[in-house]
Amino acid sequence: MNIVTKELDRSQRSALFVHFLALNGEDRRLRFGVGLSDDGVRSYVERIDFERDAVFGVYDDEMQLAGVGHLARANGFAELGVSVLPAHRGKGLGGALLARTHTHARNWGVPTLFMHCLLENGAMMHLARKQGMRIALERGEADAYLELPPADVISIANALFADRVALFDYTLKSQVHAARRFAAAWSGLKQE
Repeated sequence: MNIVTKELDRSQRSALFVHFLALNGEDRRLRFGVGLSDDGVRSYVERIDFERDAVFGVYDDEMQLAGVGHLARANGFAELGVSVLPAHRGKGLGGALLARTHTHARNWGVPTLFMHCLLENGAMMHLARKQGMRIALERGEADAYLELPPADVISIANALFADRVALFDYTLKSQVHAARRFAAAWSGLKQE
């Protein structure tokens, strides 16, 4: 199954907020390194700088963000945080988000992709190993690094193609979702 990741923009902050709120307390702790309250999640989402960073999402058929990857750019590296809702885990969403952000960071010209997580976050440790990241462990925490090659014509073309596929996928899912809602509303009116 091919998983489509779409780059998000500031107009999708509310969808990001809903996604992070859907994570239970333990999932929030694993994603952010601390247990964030709802207000903490709101503050995190409001502070995302869409001019500097990149955020990618995987939408499900109900137009909810099933998975999110936040790529924060810094001097000499980019840091990645990934979250996938429980109902969508084990389907490759995390790997798809990591691969998309990997290409994006590479095309930015960033030499290193970095992930920080708690040592007990087995899913992130598995993703990091699967992508060939070097992992350094220290006092219950893990840092994973991946040296990125410079951008080339293929990485840029792949990113452009992924953007077009994501736009098509999002549009199609939006239309199908709207048609289902219309049909359900129409069905309810006919029964009255």
